[in-house]
Amino acid sequence: MQGEFRGEMENDHLRARIAWFYFVGGLTQQQIADRLNITRLRVNKTIGQIRSEGNVLVDLRLPLVECVDLEEKLKQKFALADASVTPSLPDYIEQQRAIGEAAGVMLDSLLHQYKGIGVGWGRTLSFSVRRITAKRPKDSWVVGLMGGVTRGSGTNTFEVSTALAQALDVECHYLTAPIYCPSLESRAALLMHEELAAVMRRAADAQLALVSCGDLSARSPITPITIVRDHLDELIARGSIGEVLGCFLDKDGEVIAHPVNDSIMALPLVKLKEKPASILASGGGNKVNIIRAILRGRYVNRLVTDEEVARQLLNDSGA
Repeated sequence: MQGEFRGEMENDHLRARIAWFYFVGGLTQQQIADRLNITRLRVNKTIGQIRSEGNVLVDLRLPLVECVDLEEKLKQKFALADASVTPSLPDYIEQQRAIGEAAGVMLDSLLHQYKGIGVGWGRTLSFSVRRITAKRPKDSWVVGLMGGVTRGSGTNTFEVSTALAQALDVECHYLTAPIYCPSLESRAALLMHEELAAVMRRAADAQLALVSCGDLSARSPITPITIVRDHLDELIARGSIGEVLGCFLDKDGEVIAHPVNDSIMALPLVKLKEKPASILASGGGNKVNIIRAILRGRYVNRLVTDEEVARQLLNDSGA
């Protein structure tokens, strides 16, 4: 009997993976067959069964056992209130989409518990809006947690926060300033503007935050910004491995001592750490070190990432 039960569990787990890769991950049947080392015929047959059984609506009803196990281990290791792990996908953009949508599900479940939603930037966060079902959370609003960049990309904090506010049908407040100011004096001067100061206070008051993070590779949207590009070598020399809300951290989650970090127009990380609910949505092998640093610094209390990153985060031999 135990052998039969174990076989049923393994079959359900395989069915769940096939369904996730096909309906959520967007992989072809042949790609799934190659990835799981099974025949394409079995993949096709399983997808047909899952459809006929009604196991796929918008969300999968089948559990991803290994991902759930990783979620529990992440929560325990990093003292997280919640974690969500998606299967890893070969395509980087599709991986960001899967993580972003999973973050949207987590965010959606928290909207009626907390007042005010602070939002960062990045492609991953732009996908989260797709999974919002709540409308007009009581006494709530959306606020950008950081300044923006001068070009539109669909991932700018202004664009991400606007899309979320529209999905929720609530007001949106913008920190209408660049992410980095030319000097400490110019930053102080901007914050003397009452409307900007009021938005910064609102960013601090928001009880729920959704942020992503960036590494220092050419793939990151932070590295082309002039002030970052001009000081990137210095930041790396001082131990920087990436950023969250534009603030550069070392591998242990400590803020790098550098003028660039003093010029940020964004919610200070100490304020992010104080949020009752904060979600970091990020994945991909290039992000492992910065995600680990953010978790070590206890800047957030919830994580959404992919399976391969989760395994590396749980590996104590990591940087």
